[in-house]
Formats: sequence, structure tokens, C-alpha cells
Amino acid sequence: MDYSYIFRSAKIKTESLYDAGFTTSDVENFTMRPSVSNGDFIADISLSVREQNLTVHLFDSLTGEKYPLFDMPNVHGAFVSSLREDVQKIVEKIKSQCFETHDLKDAYVDFLNARFSALPDFPWPKTPDACVFRCENQKWFALIMKIKYRQIGLTSDEEVFVVNLKAESEIIPELIDRKSIFPAWHMNKKHWITVLLTAATDFDKLCALTEKSHNQIEQKSKRQSRKK
Repeated sequence: MDYSYIFRSAKIKTESLYDAGFTTSDVENFTMRPSVSNGDFIADISLSVREQNLTVHLFDSLTGEKYPLFDMPNVHGAFVSSLREDVQKIVEKIKSQCFETHDLKDAYVDFLNARFSALPDFPWPKTPDACVFRCENQKWFALIMKIKYRQIGLTSDEEVFVVNLKAESEIIPELIDRKSIFPAWHMNKKHWITVLLTAATDFDKLCALTEKSHNQIEQKSKRQSRKK
């Protein structure tokens, strides 16, 4: 099962992998084999620094055979769910020990206020985590919201703050890396992108993308005004 989502929410501290129990044959690929479910299973954990992925497979401790149901997301039940909970605890421990975790939301909101004199507007009472930031024409250029990683194609139900920004349609395919920048969630993917507000995102690039989003909304408004 793929747990690479943790690379989208944090920056890895490679030197901490050894203290956490990982071993390696080179400087980019690490492995760990902790026991799960009171030793009945072994979790084969593979972490690639270069590829930024983390995968886990379970093997029966006695037979050495792979337990395939663990890797099937559509398979549920008390037993397999308990195994996934045990593995999730291991993954979260790895994250806390070996990754620098912080989100950019507060710093980003400060940037929006300082650069554009924009304050958050909360137009949806039933969605208190969602807020928009508007240009002088009252058209919004940034939408901050909390979604699940799974909603942008990553395998986790963990929630994360993101921002939707407008971008030039012809360069959107170049911008999307599916690491920190994704096709827009819940908006027109031809004109908008979704950017993670996590440590995995380059803050300077985020600010530059926001400038472009703001400029596009302002320019569109001016063009419409001239037509009138």
C-alpha cells in the first residue's frame, strides 16, 4: 500500500531515518521490517528519498507469504482494518521522527494580507475552514480550504489545507507535478490549480503563483469594464 502522501505534507530529515530503525544499501533507498499484530505479520516498509515514495506490504511471519488483502483498498472487515490501523500508527511514528512537519497556511494568510491587503472572507457557514480572498473588484483570486489527500488522488484520508489559484490554461499542464501542485479540486481544471499549503510546497513559488492569479482576475475585470 502506498503511503507516499507524507512527502506531500512534510520535508524528510534523512539523517533521522537511521535512528528510526531504517537500514540502507545506498543513500536514497531505505527499508524497515517491524512486526505487526503482536508479531503475526511483518511490515516490509520501503522508502525512496529520490522518488519520494513510501510503500508498505505485509507478510505472514510464519509462512513468509504476502498478505494481499492489506493492499486492496476496497477490502474491509475488522481484521484487515485492525492491521491497517497498526500500520498507520507505524507510518505516523515515522512521520513524526523523520519528517519536518508544518503547514504554510498561517504564513500564507499573512502574505495575502500584507501583499494585497486581502482579508479572509468566509462565504460558506457550513464549511468554516473554507475562505476566499478577493481583489478590489470583489472577485476572488484565492480559495483556501481543507480537503482530504484522497480528493486530489493521493492515498490518504488525512486532511490538508490547500489553496485554489487561477492560472494560465496553456501552462497548467507544466505547473502540475502532483507533489505540491495538482489539478484543481472542485473547480474548472482548465483555469485553476490546487496547491498544498504544506512544507512540501516552495513558499516563494506559491507566492508567485498567487501574484499571477491576482493579476489574471484583475485584468479580466478591467477588460469586462472596458467592453461595457
